[in-house]
Amino acid sequence: MKKRNLIILTLTALTGLAATAQQRAATPGPKTGEFSGAEAFRTYCASCHGTDGRGAGPAASALKQRPPDLTLISARNKGQFPAFRITHIVDGYDVEFAHGSRDMPVWGDYFRNTKRDEATAALREHNLTEYIRSLQQK
Repeated sequence: MKKRNLIILTLTALTGLAATAQQRAATPGPKTGEFSGAEAFRTYCASCHGTDGRGAGPAASALKQRPPDLTLISARNKGQFPAFRITHIVDGYDVEFAHGSRDMPVWGDYFRNTKRDEATAALREHNLTEYIRSLQQK
């Protein structure tokens, strides 16, 4: 039952994102690059996880714990990419010690407090999660 509710919630959120994206496409707004998962990864994640996601970014050696290899997330989860969990790590809902507290993840308010525009924050989280999915080793 829990899995069914999770699927329904995810589909509802994605439907809302699609509607928001269509509305934004029809109105002037920020550059598309602002919502790029690849750009968000390079800006907010690569310093620790590396541009290839393998955990060897320039700041990794200064950390007490080595950042995980993000290309092996699916492999560590029986071949399934846990998108919902990854999104919760990105948005600070699931606290990762290395990312800081839920109130102040390492990337500040880029994902959680976009001038109270929850649709924009959700789109950024989704795009970053999908970019991390694209890094998975086959």
